[in-house]
This record gives sequence, C-alpha cells and structure tokens, in this order.
Amino acid sequence: MHTLTPLLEQESALQFDSFGHDAAWELGSRLRALAAERSLPVAIVIMLGDQRVFHAGLAGASADNDAWIERKFAVVRRYGHSSLAVGEEFRSRGLDFDRDSRLDPAVFAAHGGAFPLRVRGLVVGIVGVSGLPELDDHALVVEALLAQRG
Repeated sequence: MHTLTPLLEQESALQFDSFGHDAAWELGSRLRALAAERSLPVAIVIMLGDQRVFHAGLAGASADNDAWIERKFAVVRRYGHSSLAVGEEFRSRGLDFDRDSRLDPAVFAAHGGAFPLRVRGLVVGIVGVSGLPELDDHALVVEALLAQRG
C-alpha cells in the first residue's frame, strides 16, 4: 500500500498555473483515450467548482461507478486531498475511514480514484475515475495528470 508522504508530494507536484474548461476537456479526453486503448471499464468525471464539465462512461462501467465517483469526490471536497491519501491517512493511524471518520459511508468513500485539481495551491476542481481497483483508479488519474502537465 502507499504511504501518505508520497501521495501528498504527488498532489503538491501535480498543480497547474491555470486550469479551465479547455484543460478539463483535454484531461478528460486523455483519460478516456487511455482507458479505451486499454479496454478499461471505467467512468470518468471532471468537476470545476460545482459544475460537471466532463463525463464519460466506457463499456463495462455502470451507474454504480458514477455513484462511487460522487462518494470519492465528497472526500476530496471535505478534506482537500485525494481520496486515496485520505484513506491512507486513516490507515496510517490504525483507523478505518468508514467507521472512524464518523461520516456516512453512503456519501463518503476514501478509496483511490479522485484527485484535487489545484491552481497554485487552490483546489478548483476534481478529476475522478471509478471501475478498477482503487490503486489502479488512482494511477490512471495520475498518469493523465502527468501527461497534461507535460
């Protein structure tokens, strides 16, 4: 499993000088292309603020994946960190997020796949993937973010 420090360093490194609708479309399209090339059964969502600016569901994904993304996004909104980092932070303290966060697990999921979109430190949106094991969801998002950053 990941340790918390590299996940937080990853978040710090994967920031942008600007990120708007065109960048969201580019990132979403990149994620969709990667998933399609690999025949991955995922849903992909990008939010800017409260606006959904990109959504794609590939073959094999379902509405359940959209629900998972919303639960992961709720974690990013509440904690300001990737859903995987939040889950790892709880695990690193010997805690279980579902039990010890005292948040409704029907609303919040600290599983990998949702990542904050930061512009010079400020969270302006979230990108998320669901449909794979949590580490793979997270890795796919990070791969696309790294390519977007160039």
